[in-house]
Amino acid sequence: MHAFAIYDDDHSVTDIELPTPTPTGAEVLLRVLHSGVCHTDTHLREGHYDLGSRGRLNLVDRGVTYPLVLGHEVVGVVEAVGPEAKGVVVGDHRLVYPWIGEGDCDACRAGEENLCAAPKNLGVARHGGYADRILVPHSRYLLDVAGLDERWAATLACSGLTAYSAARKALPAEPRDPVVVIGAGGVGLMAIASLRALGHEVIVAVDLQERNLELARELGATVTVSAAEVDLQTAILDQTGGPVSAVVDFVNNSATAPVAFGILRKGGTMIQVGLFGGEFTIPTALLTLKILSIRGSFVGSLGELAELVRLAQQGALPSIPIIDEQLTAAAVEASLNRLAAGGVPGRIVLTA
Repeated sequence: MHAFAIYDDDHSVTDIELPTPTPTGAEVLLRVLHSGVCHTDTHLREGHYDLGSRGRLNLVDRGVTYPLVLGHEVVGVVEAVGPEAKGVVVGDHRLVYPWIGEGDCDACRAGEENLCAAPKNLGVARHGGYADRILVPHSRYLLDVAGLDERWAATLACSGLTAYSAARKALPAEPRDPVVVIGAGGVGLMAIASLRALGHEVIVAVDLQERNLELARELGATVTVSAAEVDLQTAILDQTGGPVSAVVDFVNNSATAPVAFGILRKGGTMIQVGLFGGEFTIPTALLTLKILSIRGSFVGSLGELAELVRLAQQGALPSIPIIDEQLTAAAVEASLNRLAAGGVPGRIVLTA
């Protein structure tokens, strides 16, 4: 099969040929139709995460091996099934859940494979969807997205799921309590849409790009704040009328994290999602006196993805803008470069 792989020496995207897998057991082989481009892919191409004063978290030290076929937002058509695969037949169009665990730990048995300490994620620990084929280890990871635009449906596997899971962590909050979303790119926009779909009424979007703020308003944000404000914390508080119940930070760097912490009211929750790197110092007494919660949120569970797909199929979730590109080595490289530079208004999806 043909694939587009990242090498760890020069980080370029290279055309390669791999053996086409034959599914065994409950495995399913799909021909890739659409593959979304995610910011996580840019970190995988770089080979590390920024840990601030602690240096770098090198991905090879976490078990990532190169050359690696990236891509974890995949919709494909079933091409072959193993003898134990259930619920799918050749010709079915399915969305792939990529956040797969090793299967035997407590988290995996509880249906929270995204919490597995030894994950086998597609496009990270196993070859992913920047290829003409993808092997999925079990048919339970395939979701029916009938009735949805399959390009948009592909993005639900990561940007949609990440946003939805983070939005759920920001709730319950009273519908009129302001929830602040920092970063209104593709994932942040989906979080705004998810909050609206879950019944929240006051959503504050913060972003550097005016175009992203316009899209945020279209998707349900009731207040927008430019991140270019000299005193961003004060600017947000002026718009919200005071400290807020929850902040979801899709940037989560050394500049935004202190702002998120600073605008929380007593009992508030800060959900950190972005992987842009850095660090911030917490006043420990304030953490106690204000009874604050700080939560990390990374992708989501298979059950949450099923909930999200149902919301989308019910028409409760407005779609984010999709930027179409072809699934080629050049387009993969250009899309990763564009995403790394910032300011993409929506989500890039590569189509075979």
